[in-house]
Amino acid sequence: MTSYLSATNENQRYINSSGANDAGFAKLPQILWLYLTNTNKERSPAFNLPVAKMQLPAVATAESLLYKISHSTVLMQLNGHYWLTDPVFSERASPVQWAGPKRFHQLPLQLSEVPALAGVILSHDHYDHLDKHSVLALNDRTERFIVPLGVDQHLIRWGIPQQKIIALDWWQDTSLHGVTLTATPAQHFSGRGLSDKNKTLWASWAIKTDELNLFFSGDSGYFSGFKTIGERLGPFDLTLIETGAYNELWADIHMLPEQSLRAHLDVQGKHMMPIHNSSFDLAMHNWHEPLERLEAAAKAYQVPLLTPVFGQAISLQQLDATATQKRWWKSMMAETTHTEEVLRLE
Repeated sequence: MTSYLSATNENQRYINSSGANDAGFAKLPQILWLYLTNTNKERSPAFNLPVAKMQLPAVATAESLLYKISHSTVLMQLNGHYWLTDPVFSERASPVQWAGPKRFHQLPLQLSEVPALAGVILSHDHYDHLDKHSVLALNDRTERFIVPLGVDQHLIRWGIPQQKIIALDWWQDTSLHGVTLTATPAQHFSGRGLSDKNKTLWASWAIKTDELNLFFSGDSGYFSGFKTIGERLGPFDLTLIETGAYNELWADIHMLPEQSLRAHLDVQGKHMMPIHNSSFDLAMHNWHEPLERLEAAAKAYQVPLLTPVFGQAISLQQLDATATQKRWWKSMMAETTHTEEVLRLE
């Protein structure tokens, strides 16, 4: 069985175990040309996406619940405490708020409405996962920030007290309020500027209580490490796996939907919920394509798939019931198609 912690190269930059550290960068001219020439109007939805307004008690209850808030931002209620992954509440996933990818939908929970948190779990330092404004706003309400190695330095520079931060290498873990968090490998990269590429680590996370075992992928290309995670820490009751913002040109760092399904199987997941989709325009595919392709793959492998609307409460004790829900985007697309047909007839 493979056993490894993260590694760095001679320049003290973190590297992937597969050696795919520069995945996509050699193809940068192709990628830039694709962005410049792409005219796909369905990269963003032409209608308002459904959102379920969240009303949370200030103090978490004993029930185990989960809410998809946006992109990779997920709120969990575990062991009577709230936990939040990759909080991005700003309107744009960008270093500035006057430019960059803008959110498609309303937030089901405003930043000011986020209750006191036991922990904020960060996967890496890209702007669509680590939002300085959100982190600073949550500081006074957060007991601990659990991050991969190096990401702690960002937070400390921003004014987060060092004693509130737990920085972990791959396979290291920490426990808080009966929840064990293990930093697990991913195949990605990091950086928030032109000179800090791969100076901080990226990670996926295993999140375990006495009753539940969850997997949060963060961002990753498909790699053999998923199987190792399943062997060491699986099986998982629910996987939250990146499914979106992909392209064949950068498949080493972002999975195609069929690879996301394979990653779910590799980590020995039972139920799967796709994240990293339907919030920001970060690739050239139709906004709904990740959900469509993943649904087809899940049917082929008989994987129970959860596709809640943003803000919908998911009972982690009743996952089978949730997996039978309707696919919200299908009815909305059908309604839009009908409207377009009527307009053409008129």
